[in-house]
Amino acid sequence: MGLTFGSDCGCAEGTPKKTAASKIFETAKDLFYRRGIRAVGVDEIVCEAGVTKPSLYRAYRSKDELVAACLREDVEAGRASIYAALDAAGPDPRDRLDAVIRHKAEKMRRADFRGCLISNVAVELPEPGHPGRLIVESCKSDFRALFCDLSRDLGVAEPEKLADGLILVIEGAMATHHVFGSQGPAQALEDTCAALIDFHLEHARAKA
Repeated sequence: MGLTFGSDCGCAEGTPKKTAASKIFETAKDLFYRRGIRAVGVDEIVCEAGVTKPSLYRAYRSKDELVAACLREDVEAGRASIYAALDAAGPDPRDRLDAVIRHKAEKMRRADFRGCLISNVAVELPEPGHPGRLIVESCKSDFRALFCDLSRDLGVAEPEKLADGLILVIEGAMATHHVFGSQGPAQALEDTCAALIDFHLEHARAKA
């Protein structure tokens, strides 16, 4: 469904006019992130988006399909931002690992941070085979694989153990953010990860 153009909506001439599908998508993603998948129904989405229910079902066959579309977009955007941070970090393995951790810490300091959408949805959608659940599992598996690769590049003796430890710290920081905000335990994210990396590096040097 392409964008339509015009000025009869009060927009400046040449400004893209949002389609019903794009309004639905943007509204749903915002509501899902702020309030959760289960708490938001189709009626609320179309009301907030200012469109009709048939418009939603023309764009998405079901709420589950809309959820999956929102998750796919979030995963793609998150992956792009992580790889941008890696590209900016340069070739040094420690700098690259630090860059991803710093990227996560900076996201948690944003005023609009409401946790990781993918992690939040993992709790809400436990059913195996749900289209949203499949995206969640694939995303988290890819994230773990990235940390394993970065840890191997670092030359530590147990890269998978380091990767899992770092993920536990990051996921734990995001979970506690729901209660304490950015001024709670999440503040310790970067220092805790740095200490864990240093421990594995010292262990590798001692075994060399």
